[in-house]
Amino acid sequence: MNKKLKVAIAGYGKMGKIRAACVEAHPDLELVAICEINHKDSTTSIPVCQDYKLLMEYSPDVVFACTPNKYLPEIVSYFLNNQVNVFCEKPPGRNRKDVEMMLLAEQKNSAVRLKFGFNHRYHQAVLDAKSIIDQGRLGKILWLRGIYGKAGGNHFENGWRNKREWSGGGVLIDQGIHMVDLFRLFCGEFNEVKSFVNQSYWQMEVEDNVFALLRNKKGQIAMLHSSATQWKHKFLLDIYLEKGYITIAGILSSTRTYGTETLKIARCVYDEEGYPLPNPDETINYYEDDRSWKMEIDEFVNSITNKVPVQVGTCLEAYKTMLLIEEIYAADKPLKLENSLKGKLA
Repeated sequence: MNKKLKVAIAGYGKMGKIRAACVEAHPDLELVAICEINHKDSTTSIPVCQDYKLLMEYSPDVVFACTPNKYLPEIVSYFLNNQVNVFCEKPPGRNRKDVEMMLLAEQKNSAVRLKFGFNHRYHQAVLDAKSIIDQGRLGKILWLRGIYGKAGGNHFENGWRNKREWSGGGVLIDQGIHMVDLFRLFCGEFNEVKSFVNQSYWQMEVEDNVFALLRNKKGQIAMLHSSATQWKHKFLLDIYLEKGYITIAGILSSTRTYGTETLKIARCVYDEEGYPLPNPDETINYYEDDRSWKMEIDEFVNSITNKVPVQVGTCLEAYKTMLLIEEIYAADKPLKLENSLKGKLA
């Protein structure tokens, strides 16, 4: 590639700065402008504006949309309609209508690419687990169990991520959406949902805990706990199959607070009477280098330069994941035990 792609970033908070570092490290990308209404970083020499539409003055080939969820549909659609490729952070807006707006803009502008940052699909433990399952070495998946939790921290309830107008929801749409996306990666679409969506501790308008059960047409069941009251950062994905199990524990992140990323693999072993041994030998792989950020940018750049479809994080996949998130929210229907048992216990 001879000419570098010009990149602009809309939103220069935590994720915007992470993406800026990825762009500056990429040999085929050049960061030319930033939009940030609360810009206070004097260390960057990149031009900064306060209106995202002004980024067009720098003729970007690519825009990274890293703003709060509320603004993503408008920003993404604007640049797609101006024939600019867009990389959009997750979650893809606040609800299905937000994603539909971006999906329509993508369909109208097929010459440019749109990709969403479902970064966890690029983690090596996830890639290795998917490879093992696809090879059929341990048979078919029976069920999944996913836990994704964090400690909320001081003034947690006042952040924009916990304002429904800005985010669309709480810990489920902010963090649990990654686990929901991984459930879909391993098991496809789910058609039955049961859930409890709780405000367990934080006094705010969105949830701090979600407990959900999902089942698909193949009978595979996924259990989810997404929590802001874990009081410890935790990522755990158990995958139980016909002939063994796989566990992904820890996830390499920008903060490195979820611990070392590991992949445990175990095969069922039976005793002389045909009963499975309670503690089979496990093979454990350790991952110290997080290449997921680079890998997803590489795939996006390849899609643009070679004019091939986006493979991971498509708008259609984002839409399906958002539909499932909305189903989890909607499925929280309290059971009125006093009514259902009335007259039966007399």
